[in-house]
Parts: sequence; C-alpha cells; structure tokens
Amino acid sequence: MLSIIGIIAIFIVMALLMFFRVIPALIALPLMAFFIALIGGIPLDDIFVYVIGDGAFRLHQAYTVVIFGGMLSIFMQKSGIAENFIRKGAELAGDEPFYVSLIILILTAVLFTTLGGLGAIIMVGTIILPIMSSVGISPTVIAGVFLFGLSMGGILNAQNWALYINVLKIKFETVRMFAFYLFFLSLITSVVFIVVELKREGLIKSFRYVLNFKFLLTIIALGLMFVSFSILLRSDQLIPDAVKSFVSSVAKIVFILFLIYIFVEFLFKLLSPSRAGKLKWYAFLTPIIPLIIIFIFGSQYFIFAFVAGLFYGFITTFRKGSLNLLMQSIIEGGSSVIPAVVLMFGIGMLLNAILGPSNWENGEWKVYSQLKPLFRAIVPNSPILFVLIFSLLSPLALYRGPLNVWGLGYGIATLISHPVGTLPPASVMGMLLSVGQIQGVCDPTNTHNIWIANELRIDVNQILKKTFPYVWVLATSGLIVSAILFL
Repeated sequence: MLSIIGIIAIFIVMALLMFFRVIPALIALPLMAFFIALIGGIPLDDIFVYVIGDGAFRLHQAYTVVIFGGMLSIFMQKSGIAENFIRKGAELAGDEPFYVSLIILILTAVLFTTLGGLGAIIMVGTIILPIMSSVGISPTVIAGVFLFGLSMGGILNAQNWALYINVLKIKFETVRMFAFYLFFLSLITSVVFIVVELKREGLIKSFRYVLNFKFLLTIIALGLMFVSFSILLRSDQLIPDAVKSFVSSVAKIVFILFLIYIFVEFLFKLLSPSRAGKLKWYAFLTPIIPLIIIFIFGSQYFIFAFVAGLFYGFITTFRKGSLNLLMQSIIEGGSSVIPAVVLMFGIGMLLNAILGPSNWENGEWKVYSQLKPLFRAIVPNSPILFVLIFSLLSPLALYRGPLNVWGLGYGIATLISHPVGTLPPASVMGMLLSVGQIQGVCDPTNTHNIWIANELRIDVNQILKKTFPYVWVLATSGLIVSAILFL
C-alpha cells in the first residue's frame, strides 16, 4: 500500500513541478521513471538496465519516423514549397476576410500534415499573419485561425500516428480511422469559429453572407469527402473484396503513373537546365505525398513515405544547388527534432517503469502488479462516464498538466488502458487525440502560442480565452466519437 501511495505521490509532484515550470518534461519524465521503479521495489540493477537503458529504445520506431519527418519538414521550408504554397493560396482568396481565413486555415492544415517544429511555424506565420491583418481581422482571431490550422494538420500528421501505435500497441487502421473523423470535426469547429468571430467583429454583416452558393458548394464537397472517407475507412464491412481490390489496384497504378511522369519531367530538367526554376503545380503536392503513400500502402511504409516525400520534393523543385539543399535538410532535419526524440526517450523509460520491459521474463513486473488493481477499480467503464469525466478533466491538458501528451499524458494512458486499466487502448488513443486539441490550440505554455502572441502584440492568455470554448466542444465531440467507436 505504501509503495502505491509513493508512486502516486511521484506522479503528483512531477506534474506540479512541470506545471509551475520548475523542471521541463525532458528531465521530469526520466526522473519519474527512476523513482517510480525504485519505490515500486525494482532493484537498482534492473532500473539501470531495463528502465533507463531499454526504455530509451522502447519507442525507436516512433522517433525514427519523427527524424525522417523532420528532414522533409526542413526541405519544404528551404526549397520554398511551403512559402509559395501559402502565397498562391492567399492570392486566390482575394480581400474578403471570410474566404481569406478559410483558405489560410485549409492551407495551414495541409502544410502541417508534414511540417513540424517552431521553425516551420515561424516561417509560415511570418507570411500568413500579415496577410490576415491586411484584411482587417483582429489579432486574437488571426491567432485562432492559425492555431486551428496547425492542430488540424497535426491530427493527420503520420509522425504523431506512429507514436500512438508504438505506445498503445494499436492498429494503424484504428488510428487512421479516428484521426479522419476528428479532422472533420475540427474542420467544422474551425469554420464555426471563423464565422462567429468575424460576425462579432462586423467583418461579416449577416450570416446570410456566408450562406451563399460558393460556401454551400464547399460544404457539400466536404460532406461528400467525409462520406467517401467513412466508406473507405470501413471498407472491410461495406465493400466487397473484389471491388476493394480493384479500386486499390487502380489507385496504385494511377499513383505510380503520376510518379513516372514527374520523374520524366526531372530528366528533362537535368538535360535542359533552363526548364528548372519556377515551381510547378505538382511541387505543392509534396506535403501530402507521405499521407497518400501511408493511406494506400499501409503502416509498414511509414519511413518509406517520408523518404519518398523527400525524394519527390527534390525532383519537383530541382534547380542548381538542389543537392546541397537536400543534404542540408537531412542534417538540419535530424537536429531539429532532437527535443522531441529526447522526450520520447523519457516516455519510453516511464512506460518501462510502469509496464516493465518487453523482454522481461522474471514473473510479473512489480510496479505493474501493484497498480493494476487500483486503476481497474477507478477507471470509468461506461461510455457516458468516459465522455463526462474526460470532458470535465480536459483542461488538465493545459499548462503541462497530466493529460498533456508531451508531459504525463502517455504515462496516464498506460495506467488507464488495458492491461493495467480497463479501457481499450483505442479509446485511450481517442481520448488523448481529442483532449490534445486543447493543448495544441489553447495552451499558453506552447512555444508557438508564445511566438504568435508576441508577433501579434497580444497577451498569450487572450488566445486561450478566445479559443477555449470552441476547442472544449471539439474535444468533447471527439470523446463522444471515441466512446461510440471503441467502448
């Protein structure tokens, strides 16, 4: 009993230290792993070998994907793909605040399915923030639109999927399905945010202005996309195997033919340097190439998808000095994600401290055996309680709280999901992704929130106040979907 109290006390103390920013998560997680294992009765030798040593390797698949994703992210910044992508889209929007906001939202989301890190956010932000300011949108709404776009892109970012798969041991198809549902919920919430806030500012005279033919056509198109994705994601139940096989084969053939066309264009650029220079339309597909490959070919192609995206970007933007740019991107991309990789070392150590190493053969891991009865007794089992409790607790994702995935989130997930707790791992994934939207959009301790607030000359807490009601509804909606699908 005393050891259980001690373990819980370590969780609380470390959560408070991160909350008050006394120590960062990079240090707090390894310390937590060490003390939890020690208080749980694990011998020091086993802690050093299995918790600290093996724990650092536990998430090797996830952080390898992150490293390759970082390379592609830096390449997109250096090659001009991201910058030109935003500028071209802004030109299409004209000077109407509503359509400028909507297009910026969608373009940002598309870019950040691949981009990541503060550097990429600053690069994109320095372009879009002045564009939105120029049409009279207030700083807090600008910040909200940008952050919603970042968060939407993060939902479909395959680097994040790899981490959920690795930590919770769930199928790729499960993460993919829930991510697409949450993406469309986030899109709806974002559009509501834009419409309501622009109406409050007088930039939309009436809601009738929004309900025009162009907007309704957009909504119908998005609805058809949602239905199509729903059918594809549930193709095992809804589509006969013969049809599914045929569609899959056609999709692969079309994709391969397109890549052949791109490669032929690349050869022409090599033979005729005058053809190289201005970015062609197909270069702007670079951020979604990894997503397409993973969607069509499956989770075993995670790393190949980012390598293919990097190669695709290289040949579609080829010009003098492109090879040097590629090499710089590979080197800088690896270094840019080191903070995330080190954090995953700590998460892996914490998982090993709680669950034990995967190669442990000396009976049941002591910490796991002590915590299992407690968390099986207190974790909500019914769908209604699941939604109610985690909806009320969702603000704990703020300020590096216990539901923040870049803090204690994955440790909590380990404790409440099977085999320690009683919740199916898929439902815990849904909970973390849903509640994570509050952290991604609203959290004043995010470095990108601080930079955006500073750039727009507003207090970072103003962003929290403006966006929280909308994102809390989004998080609750995601919890409802998770409960329906997985409980």
